[in-house]
Amino acid sequence: MSASESRIYHRLQLAAHRLQKTADRALLAAAGLTTPQAAVLAIIGGNAAATQSGVARQLGINESAMTAMIARLQDLGFVEKVRRKGDARAWTLRLTEQGRAAALKARKPLAQLNAEIDSALKPDEVAQLADYLERLAAAFESGDHAEK
Repeated sequence: MSASESRIYHRLQLAAHRLQKTADRALLAAAGLTTPQAAVLAIIGGNAAATQSGVARQLGINESAMTAMIARLQDLGFVEKVRRKGDARAWTLRLTEQGRAAALKARKPLAQLNAEIDSALKPDEVAQLADYLERLAAAFESGDHAEK
């Protein structure tokens, strides 16, 4: 059966939408964050030399969207920009104490969401799904497939 006959795109979109709504509600209640904001904090928190362009690249979003996201996270007091040593034009992103606290609070609802996924799927199905999603993401990485 083909992807079209199985309505794969629709099913992926529906699952992603429901997962994101569930995650957003839980993250907002626990840490005052949306899922994209939690992802940004996790990347910055795990990289002492994080840059705006590097975070945007990791998340697969454009830099103008990342600029707005970082500004919002700065306004919330979660992220600060620090001049990079040796290059006065470059900035490194760093979590503030409040940002570290929010990132820590985000772990529990995300762990609970992953536990729900684990309860819906068998371990080998989780591994297969992870592989399938990674392959799909790689296949559409350039973003110009719709034009073909």
